[in-house]
Amino acid sequence: MEEFKARRARLLNALPADSVVLLPSASHKVRNRDAEYPFRQDSDFFYLTGFKEDNALLVLSNKQGKQACVLFCQAKNPEMELWTGKRLGIEAAPAQLGVDSALDITSLDEKLVDFIADSQHFYACWGKDEHWDKRFLAALGQVKNMARKGVAAPQHMDALEPVLHNMRLFKDTHELARMRKAAAISAKAHTLTMQACQPGKAEYELESVFIGHCLQQGARFQAYNPIVGAGENACILHYNDNDQPIAAGDLILIDAGCEWDHYASDITRTFPASGKFSAEQKALYQICLDAQHAAIAQVAPGKHFNQPHEAAVAVICKGLLQLGLLQGELADIIKNETYKAFYMHRTSHWLGMDVHDVGDYKQAGQWRELQPGMVLTIEPGIYVAPDNMAVDARWRGIGIRIEDDVLVTDAGHEVLTAAVVKSVADIETLMASHV
Repeated sequence: MEEFKARRARLLNALPADSVVLLPSASHKVRNRDAEYPFRQDSDFFYLTGFKEDNALLVLSNKQGKQACVLFCQAKNPEMELWTGKRLGIEAAPAQLGVDSALDITSLDEKLVDFIADSQHFYACWGKDEHWDKRFLAALGQVKNMARKGVAAPQHMDALEPVLHNMRLFKDTHELARMRKAAAISAKAHTLTMQACQPGKAEYELESVFIGHCLQQGARFQAYNPIVGAGENACILHYNDNDQPIAAGDLILIDAGCEWDHYASDITRTFPASGKFSAEQKALYQICLDAQHAAIAQVAPGKHFNQPHEAAVAVICKGLLQLGLLQGELADIIKNETYKAFYMHRTSHWLGMDVHDVGDYKQAGQWRELQPGMVLTIEPGIYVAPDNMAVDARWRGIGIRIEDDVLVTDAGHEVLTAAVVKSVADIETLMASHV
């Protein structure tokens, strides 16, 4: 409770005087007909409340120098709870969540006017959900109609994301504990999946090993749809059909990570189905691994966000030039970005509650400086398309990506996912011990 109370106070302290914040929970989404997707709380809402129910709204205000926190939520209803599960309820919410008070969500529309009135700044995630935009604007309209009664309407409609998402970019000790847990579960799942791989199996069989271990450890949700690409499928960046057979000689690319208590992990490993890399696979793999090591070395306070990418690009270009897959001068290849035929994505993204987490990558047009508490992925790749006739046939259809989760620390960095092997020798040794 104290963790979330402190965040709410910090947010309000960062806002101008006489501000009001309205932040709704996630809603249930229909998958098909009357079946719903599994419910997952909105990241921003969970970050400030720790509350996992739907049909709720958080109200924060600092009017007249006094901070207040009110939660609208569902009342207890034994008949409905029989069908959809227990609710915290209005009476228990203040003590359990540390909010000042809780109100019935059914009274929201009539109460919203009171919270918005006499505020100068009205903060919400505008444009995110049309339903809530209309509801908030309707309440704002009612406040404006009260002008002759001496009620002041907000003069500013502000986006909440810039302030809140900058907070989320820096992970506190509670968040890092969750991320380390997610990383540890996913790392073991990757290890078991490598050991379970054999030619003749299907991609989904490996997916089942990965997800099964996560579930056994209590991580019920994946942070994103797992990618299990065998052979040429590894060259499809967001492949997730995961339904093809695995052949001897294939490389397997698995990009998968579980979520632990709303915090994500994100790991990619590439390994040979038969347990041994071919000469071509090994050559490209080693370039990719060297690029990742070079990129990770650039993660430290004072470095900027793009420096890991620049380091990875330099190593990949040099390696592909030496193998003859690229031609020309190294500086020209980098400047003209001809390497993008083989490496078309960036090396990093922020990681946190969302796998592609919030936070600006640039400030005032310049790449953001890395600071302690930030977590980012380092994931260089090399992909030789199966129809790339500019290279010798022996290289075609090889796809490789190596990804780890890296925390920026005061001293430099910490690789949260280091428990998964990634050297050629270690992978081949691991795969020799089938489970």
